[in-house]
Amino acid sequence: MITVTPDTFRLAETFTISRGSRTEAKVLTVRITRDGVAGWGECVPYARYGETLESVTDQIVGLALDISRADLQGALPAGAARNAVDCALWDWEAKRAGAPAWELAGLSAPVPVVSAYTLSLGTPEAMRAAAAKHAHRPLLKIKLGTPDDMPRLEAVRAGAPDSRIIVDANEGWTAEVYADLAPHLLRLGVDMVEQPLPAGDDGMLGEIARPLPVCADESCHDRASLPGLKGKYDMVNIKLDKTGGLTEALALKTAAESEGYGVMVGCMVGSSLAMAPAMLVAQGAAIVDLDGPLLLAEDREAALRFDGSTVHPPVPDLWG
Repeated sequence: MITVTPDTFRLAETFTISRGSRTEAKVLTVRITRDGVAGWGECVPYARYGETLESVTDQIVGLALDISRADLQGALPAGAARNAVDCALWDWEAKRAGAPAWELAGLSAPVPVVSAYTLSLGTPEAMRAAAAKHAHRPLLKIKLGTPDDMPRLEAVRAGAPDSRIIVDANEGWTAEVYADLAPHLLRLGVDMVEQPLPAGDDGMLGEIARPLPVCADESCHDRASLPGLKGKYDMVNIKLDKTGGLTEALALKTAAESEGYGVMVGCMVGSSLAMAPAMLVAQGAAIVDLDGPLLLAEDREAALRFDGSTVHPPVPDLWG
């Protein structure tokens, strides 16, 4: 049996990126029950990729009830629907076998990792205050993506002078804006910039020097994306809602590393259930951004444990 349930989690604060704001995380929870064993997974349908709660639900309920994880890879495209089902099947397989998912995947036991903490887009004053509040965190990710981002960059660095900083433009800059900002990103000690230009309109990245590493997010979904990144990007951001689950995420990580890309493991804004399988991909990644639960006012029971910015692997009651 496969069931799909919409769930809503309130955010601790309004979360804003260049494409808009939200006050809650709307997710889909998928449960697969077979032979008296239940596994579950979560996905976050994303409008940027043409997904809605309804369209993703329709994709899932149309699947064969006994579908295998191998057959799932061809039955659905990369995206939120396949992610939730794939992760639910991993959880089901682990519980049926009485062995952790990492062992079934042939991986080493996961260890805690340090996650970035995301500051949403706001006025320079608001972003400086948020940076100061979280200046104790080792890695801050700041949402930008407007033509007027220079004061925001200065404000965040002033608020958190000792934190490492990465920048996510969410496709919001033009080539001209990015060319103007790039020297200032370096001056302010930014470690990496994520998706500065729109996917499909990022050719300029292959024509300029990149002293600051550039990470593909919207431009990289699964292994089929890799040929189009050559010469333009230095890193890839692996998100399970883009890859269509843990199975492809692990394969993409291996393929990307073999081609010389650095790996970032990211997330949509979701609960601990969405982050739990991503912890297996996050092992050894150059940058981890699994702070979704830190942005919530409420979470799943048996939620992931955070010590500051350090996130611990999930307990079996949560997933895997």
